[in-house]
Amino acid sequence: MSLPLAPRAVSRALRSPSYVCGACRRGLTTSTRLQSGHSKWATIKHDKAKNDAAKNKQRSVFSHEIILACKLGGPDPNLNPRLALAVDRAKKASFPKQGIENAIKRGQGISSTGAALETVTVEAIFPPSVAVVIEIETENKLRSLPDTRHVIKKTGGNATPVAYLFERKGMVVFEGKEGWGPNEVLEPALDAGALDVEDANEGAIIVYTDPADTKKAAESIASATGLDIASMDIVWVPNEDTKVPLEDGESTEKISKFLDDLKEVSGVQAVYWNATQGSVEDSTWEELLKKIDDFE
Repeated sequence: MSLPLAPRAVSRALRSPSYVCGACRRGLTTSTRLQSGHSKWATIKHDKAKNDAAKNKQRSVFSHEIILACKLGGPDPNLNPRLALAVDRAKKASFPKQGIENAIKRGQGISSTGAALETVTVEAIFPPSVAVVIEIETENKLRSLPDTRHVIKKTGGNATPVAYLFERKGMVVFEGKEGWGPNEVLEPALDAGALDVEDANEGAIIVYTDPADTKKAAESIASATGLDIASMDIVWVPNEDTKVPLEDGESTEKISKFLDDLKEVSGVQAVYWNATQGSVEDSTWEELLKKIDDFE
């Protein structure tokens, strides 16, 4: 997040060749040094913010890999090669030991304190009729629920049931591999009971399943194709006939503010919505999508 610096304003009087007293000159000299220091400090803060964001993103990736590996094969690296590999990669990148342990616990549905995690869902609607489903993993829902509802209300939304506008599905993302696309994956996916197959960015393949069959289908397809599982989740997919196009303006700004403020709520795991780009500019749309992806 860059901090914009106001341009220096120098008056005509200060630039004139007329006499300026020593005290004034000293004042001008001091002002110049302060401005230079402020610029340097702003640059340092800007660079630090970018570095911190990159580190946080990397840690999120490692944590996600460990959690997924733990869910697929159990919490013991000696019996779970995928988990052992994920932990080894995290260690080589100097991912903190405590972070690794916490990710393994979360993969078992346990918080860092050892308490059982509970998944809670909060539903809301924002102008113009944008439905939002928020999933939270928490050991204290009596705190998480009011905090989430407060953010919704503060940013112009209304907490209300909207789940009927979505369908609950299992979603498995397979890493891209040369020679493999949706058409090649379709047959083994159908044999595994999949509902649909789509392509994604960078050659990745998305397979949708019934929620109860997600893990079984993922492992079956991976075994039949040799594809690596990149992620596996139960998601909320918006119904096609209920999607809402966004428009530039106050409503889109409020949704953006909502996503920013929601980051302050502990335990938010994912945010789903039924919005489409509509007339929103590409840059604004990409920014909104990134904010939603950051919760995953």
